[in-house]
Amino acid sequence: MEKQEIYGVRAIIECIEAQQSIEKVWLLKGQSGPLFKQLEYLLREQNIAHSYVPKERLDRFNAKNHQGAIAAISPIDFVPIVEMIEKALVASKTPLFLLLDHITDTRNLGAIIRTASATGVQGIILPQTGSARITSDTIKTSAGAIFTVPLVKVDHLKDAIFQLQANDIKTVGITEKAEDAIYSKKLHGPLALVMGSEEKGIARGTLAVLDETAKLPMVGAIESLNVSVACGTVLYEVIRQRDFC
Repeated sequence: MEKQEIYGVRAIIECIEAQQSIEKVWLLKGQSGPLFKQLEYLLREQNIAHSYVPKERLDRFNAKNHQGAIAAISPIDFVPIVEMIEKALVASKTPLFLLLDHITDTRNLGAIIRTASATGVQGIILPQTGSARITSDTIKTSAGAIFTVPLVKVDHLKDAIFQLQANDIKTVGITEKAEDAIYSKKLHGPLALVMGSEEKGIARGTLAVLDETAKLPMVGAIESLNVSVACGTVLYEVIRQRDFC
């Protein structure tokens, strides 16, 4: 599946008003005018990720006449977080969720989604900005699993954490800063795991509101794992505890 892009201010406005799922919008720096202002208003109102870039950046897209605005359309539909939590709690007494803090590599994201589907994760939560786009590479790497796990986008991960906690779902961050290994944690009940990027890990503000933190012990020369590998290791520890302990 190839990524879809919409070109032109008016076309993007129509796309937003039709409630299409938009990943991101790139706008030409210094552009003005009533129609452009209307687009800016809609982007802010709908909390759609957007950035202002020079003409050279827009010219890299395969568009002869982009009119100073290009939007990437998501190939999947994101669901509201309240709807995802409610459905998961109805389906299971011990739902499992995954929050990804600024995972920016599209293939890593696809690999994580594939493992999440295999391990029964009932929802994946991503931040609105600073997260990898859902592209054809993401879908391909997920081996189609992206269509089996509900995906949510939120303005701030902390807001999602508070909503999960309000529903008695324990939140556990996987970080090398933790004192305890994941194997010492009880992972039997309703659970939301938080994974951070390999470069920055989980944001300090996000760590501060979590119920618990845990780490994967590293005993060799390498001090960190690829985030998709780490995620898979933790998710299968959840399965081990729930099904074999």
